[in-house]
Amino acid sequence: MSNRISEIFRDEQIVQKIKDKLPKLFLQAELESQRDGKTGMEVGSIRERILVSLLIYKFGEENVEIKIPITKPEEDVRVFNNPISIKTKTGAGFSGVKLISTVDAQKSKEFMHSYLPGTDMMFTQIIWNDVGGLFLIPLNAQIETIENLGREAYIKLPTPGTNPRGVEITSRALELLINHPGTYKIAINWSREKITFNPYKRWVELWEQN
Repeated sequence: MSNRISEIFRDEQIVQKIKDKLPKLFLQAELESQRDGKTGMEVGSIRERILVSLLIYKFGEENVEIKIPITKPEEDVRVFNNPISIKTKTGAGFSGVKLISTVDAQKSKEFMHSYLPGTDMMFTQIIWNDVGGLFLIPLNAQIETIENLGREAYIKLPTPGTNPRGVEITSRALELLINHPGTYKIAINWSREKITFNPYKRWVELWEQN
């Protein structure tokens, strides 16, 4: 991992800004993606843009690359040419975090036998009205954990006959990763403030412009 990326977790002003702003921004993301009171899957993409925007705010556009080739599915952004995978999870547990989206049984098995982490991971655990956090998990911590646990204990394949979202990292593996001594952590109190948000307002304003 580039030491520059970890500056976010060592800069007291940035850390405080994350603690103050991230719950508000992620709540806005939920409201923006809701339909009939239910949060849509697009919330993940909005959360990712919020975190990438944090990286741009800290390091500048010239040091943050967002146009990642589709041939690199594990990468979501590059900072100082260092690839990062961005993942978010709502809830106190550690299940349900995808490694890849495929649900094809054969491809899933091939993935299990060939997979090795290739990027640092920025992981956000959202626990509304409780304490979660933002974590930066170095690549070497991921490789160490998968080698210690073994692939079958690190990777959870889709259950046959179900309609899963993809191949996941196991709860045990993710718990070990966020508690790894090399992982950077910011504890966040996810207070759910009451905010008024109209997802159509900005678009109406754009229509109103000459």
